[in-house]
Amino acid sequence: MKKQIAVIRGDGIGKEVITQALKVLDSIAKVYKHEFIYKEVLAGGCAIDSCGECLPKESLDICKRSDSVLLGAVGGPKWDKEPSHNRPEYALLRLRKELGVFANIRPATLLAELKNASPLKSEILQKGIDFVILRELVGGAYFGRHLCEEKNGEKIATDEMSYTQSQIESIAKVAFEIAQKRRKNLVSVDKANVLASSRLWREVVENVAKDYSDVSLSHMYVDNAAMQICRVPSAFDVILTENMFGDILSDEASVITGTIGVIPSASLSQGTLGLYEPIHGSAPDIAGQDKANPIGTILSVAMMLELSFGLKQEAQAVRNAVNIALQQGYRTGDMMDKDSKLAGCEKMGDIISGFVS
Repeated sequence: MKKQIAVIRGDGIGKEVITQALKVLDSIAKVYKHEFIYKEVLAGGCAIDSCGECLPKESLDICKRSDSVLLGAVGGPKWDKEPSHNRPEYALLRLRKELGVFANIRPATLLAELKNASPLKSEILQKGIDFVILRELVGGAYFGRHLCEEKNGEKIATDEMSYTQSQIESIAKVAFEIAQKRRKNLVSVDKANVLASSRLWREVVENVAKDYSDVSLSHMYVDNAAMQICRVPSAFDVILTENMFGDILSDEASVITGTIGVIPSASLSQGTLGLYEPIHGSAPDIAGQDKANPIGTILSVAMMLELSFGLKQEAQAVRNAVNIALQQGYRTGDMMDKDSKLAGCEKMGDIISGFVS
């Protein structure tokens, strides 16, 4: 198989974790006789520094022409004073919109080797953590109208949060289809007791549910969901929610599984094009110090192989390599315990790529 991958190293530790992920992809290509062509493009703060734009047209065009996009991380305090339309984070929002990647898949799985890194009590962890958050990615407050104005001598800020029926239907169908392949239990998270957009969300999800009679559907307010994810994470299978709620809940889910550094994500379009990235940020405080955890990016590569390229065996080979490295006790600093062997970002990448078979 021959595939072109647009590579956005981005800012901070993005550069470091992407380098390790590409090592693993190169190992997969060698073992399984594939060819991956990397097209490196600028986006985020590094693009602002280079050409003044957070997402140059050339970068966007290459991403659109590629089979998939691999992203490290963007942003940092260096660019906090940029106007809102040219901040690094805007590059990511625009990229998602332009690529049409509306469905964000974020798995939350407790790896046995990282149990001690979770802040939850052992009696909770004994029941396991294995759920998926489906986050709508191109609607809601992040893409609504943002206005700051002054009236009667006082500043007023307004952020518009809107959803269309078709947007909700699209993400709901993906969630139900994933639930059908798992334990057939779907929880839709909203704030329908307060928000009109959530009331429409609930109505549309219930209508879509009629086509998936084998899936059990329940609803939960977002504040309760945040509490239950910590209290009884084993009760969840698939969580469906809108953009902002999903942003918050998926970060919470990453912490209870041990460390945000190992959580991958996939953002999918209606076709096979996907945007793959770890859910952590650019972490400028540790950038360039070989302290970053590359596992989230490496597992994002596994999701790319499976979901965009249809290479399930190769995807499992990546996951197996990660598991072997952890079983042998290798840890980056964010995962360390007294019985572990410290590995920097580069060494962890070398170890995992060496276990690919």
